Amino acid sequence: MMLRYALQTLRDRKAGFLGAFVALLCAAALITACGTLLETGLRGRIAPERYAGTPVVVSADQNVHQTTVKEKKGKTKTKHKAKPVAERAWLPASTVETVRSVPGVEQAVPELTFQAVPIVDAPGGTAKPSYGHAWTSAVLTPFTLAEGHAPRGGDEVVVDRALAARAGLGPGARLTVQATGEPKTYTVSGIARTAHGGPGRQTSLFFGDAEAERLAARAGQVSAIGVLPRPGVDAAALAGRVAKALTGTSQGATAQVAAGDDRGPVEFLDAAGARIKLVSMGGAMGGTSLLVAILVVVGTFALSVQQRYRELALLRAIAAGPKQLRRMIGREALLVGLAAGITGSVAGLPLAAWLHGRFVATGVVPATLERTAGIFPMFAAVGASLLGAWAAARVTGRRIARIRPAEALAEAAVERGRPAWIRITAGLLLLAGGAVLVVVLGSLRTEPASTPVTFLAVVVLAGAVSLLGPLLLRLATALLAGPLRLAGPGGRLAAANLRGNATRMASAVTPLALLIGMTCTVLFVTPTLGDAARAQARDGIRAQWVLTPQGPGVSAGAAERIRRTPGVTAATEIVHTSVRVGLTKYAAQGVTAAGLTRTWDPQVTRGSLDGFGPGGVAVSELAADQLGLKPGSPLKLTLGDGTPVTLTVAAVYARGLGFGDLTLPHGLLAAHVDNPLATAVLVAAEPAVGREQLAAPGVSVLSASEADAARAQRQAAGAEINLLAMGLVLAFTAIAVVNTLAMSTAERFREFAMLRLAGAKRRQVLRMLRTETLAVLLIGAVLGSGISLAVLTAFSVGMTGSAAPAVLPLVYAVVVGAAALLALTATALPGRAALRRRPVEVATSKA
Repeated sequence: MMLRYALQTLRDRKAGFLGAFVALLCAAALITACGTLLETGLRGRIAPERYAGTPVVVSADQNVHQTTVKEKKGKTKTKHKAKPVAERAWLPASTVETVRSVPGVEQAVPELTFQAVPIVDAPGGTAKPSYGHAWTSAVLTPFTLAEGHAPRGGDEVVVDRALAARAGLGPGARLTVQATGEPKTYTVSGIARTAHGGPGRQTSLFFGDAEAERLAARAGQVSAIGVLPRPGVDAAALAGRVAKALTGTSQGATAQVAAGDDRGPVEFLDAAGARIKLVSMGGAMGGTSLLVAILVVVGTFALSVQQRYRELALLRAIAAGPKQLRRMIGREALLVGLAAGITGSVAGLPLAAWLHGRFVATGVVPATLERTAGIFPMFAAVGASLLGAWAAARVTGRRIARIRPAEALAEAAVERGRPAWIRITAGLLLLAGGAVLVVVLGSLRTEPASTPVTFLAVVVLAGAVSLLGPLLLRLATALLAGPLRLAGPGGRLAAANLRGNATRMASAVTPLALLIGMTCTVLFVTPTLGDAARAQARDGIRAQWVLTPQGPGVSAGAAERIRRTPGVTAATEIVHTSVRVGLTKYAAQGVTAAGLTRTWDPQVTRGSLDGFGPGGVAVSELAADQLGLKPGSPLKLTLGDGTPVTLTVAAVYARGLGFGDLTLPHGLLAAHVDNPLATAVLVAAEPAVGREQLAAPGVSVLSASEADAARAQRQAAGAEINLLAMGLVLAFTAIAVVNTLAMSTAERFREFAMLRLAGAKRRQVLRMLRTETLAVLLIGAVLGSGISLAVLTAFSVGMTGSAAPAVLPLVYAVVVGAAALLALTATALPGRAALRRRPVEVATSKA
């Protein structure tokens, strides 16, 4: 019977359930999109291109490993953890002979992969990553010659067909290539092609073996070994034999064997690293989305049930039991949740495709990591919609189903004066939890730790506003009563409505506070950290000029020519990467020691940079505190390519945000990164030295202020990525604002009719509605801004050491203005629609 009544209610009250349906649909789409990103990180395919014709690939282990053994209650527990390194790890060249001796191996081809960027004046000339190889390893794809001949000496190069077509190259053409050292001009000896059209996501250049070894600058090492099996030999079985042969050898500890789809991550290291980033990003987005969805859906269902109080009270009065009422409400919610979940999960797939495409376009995720479109996120979205709808309906319908019929009729006529104690208690607990998160946030000093806590704190505090909303609204109404009375009859009516319908009005305040609070946090968290880092970099660079590359980097030869320029007193080359101390990752830079203190001032607080050179390392105060270091302490770390080293701490500095946590000798760091070219050169010079004297091909000469502006542009790009990552959550919250206000306004047609029958004119009712909306907007803006300010201040204290978050007044005004536009539109349109009906018809209608 109750199922039949639930179906009848859904048919007759489509508009009443539309708001709940929209909220659940958006939540399901959001969960599907975030779940698809998470699944892509876990199971996304990385298809091999360079190694497409190589069934088995041997490469170096790309991870740092740590094993811990704990004794507890007489039992030994062993845990093994691994974290990826930042650069390509290389194998000893002697590994080739070990692999070649394995039964079933036809060929063991040593592979060299290194940066080799063609300098061409053509559209998309360097749009794709470009790598150099030895011609003898062309068989791994396989590449064959379409024109010309193989490189015969150190001055010839073979290019792939795509580059030749793009740059108009043919045999005999001249091509300048920037590899790991000085640019060099080669003669194109041939054009290479593959049977399947060639690698689409990289450019390949092939050199003679001796020239490739010189350019790779990795004497006695290979980046990988391609294993071609003899006819009839199974690739998987051969991979097992190769792995067994390497076990127990000196090379085996650093080697890994891949076959099938496992070859892709060996070739595209950035895609393999992006998997971890995407899992982290998808999990964080999904978790935040789920919490926001719960908050929005519960609020929407609470409003929906509140609007039906009269109907539900009548059911209680005609002997419907609490159990029957709960069952009916639950079944209605399940029907709405099922329809919204299925629709939303389908809509989430193109949303996930768009989001993945934007991540690829902005460089967050490489195109080589293919998006996975599985059914698991869709099932999760439908399940979450069903569970969320049922739980929200049961929670919001709990009171009307529990109280006596006479009390139900009384509450249907007049709103309760005070929220239930359980609601107040839950709200206070959430408020306390939010306060604890804010305090914890103020003590976190690393971005990976603080970012999830930042957004969690906003959602928890918004949840407290949701539960304590009626009390907060009554308090705010008391403060606004005077100004509202000055607005005339419409203002007085608005004040009365805010006081008498606090619960309904609070349901509109919550999404507004969440929207403004979350948007301000997303928009200002990156500038808060970025401005502090820029200020430290600006104050710490003593050089008058900064050279930045127009291509892959500034070569050592170019930097040396700058040093020899008359009037130049010092030139510091800088290269960046990340290293690991244990399993913890730290941003690191390598700097040349000569004249360092004339170009760079990291604000040394302990030790000294005098004599900084081989075997030394300078660390930030954060790293020193975390690792317990001081000048003279030994520091064991793993470089970007997995090479372990032990250095001695020479100095501790304060400007870690601006320059990274670790500063190493340039020569050490450059020898263990994929791109050893300098990302910048700091030049200290006499006043007479100008831009013209420092100009060089492929190099931009920037003043200190121009370099700061360039850093600001990079910061803006980072903020755009952050906004993109959280944009779906913000869009969902904006939809919730419109949805809640539209629901709240559309159901007030009887109230509007009574006002008009009492003598109010149509424009007076609309003026009252606008005044109410502006009052609700003001309350939501104050609460949301307060939440954001508290969270951003704590973030600033933890990350920068000062309670000075970066709040941009113009951006803040745009956020509040956009929220006002949404709120006024969401109330004006349904309000005007409700006023189209004649008051007498509304008053005498049964609906």
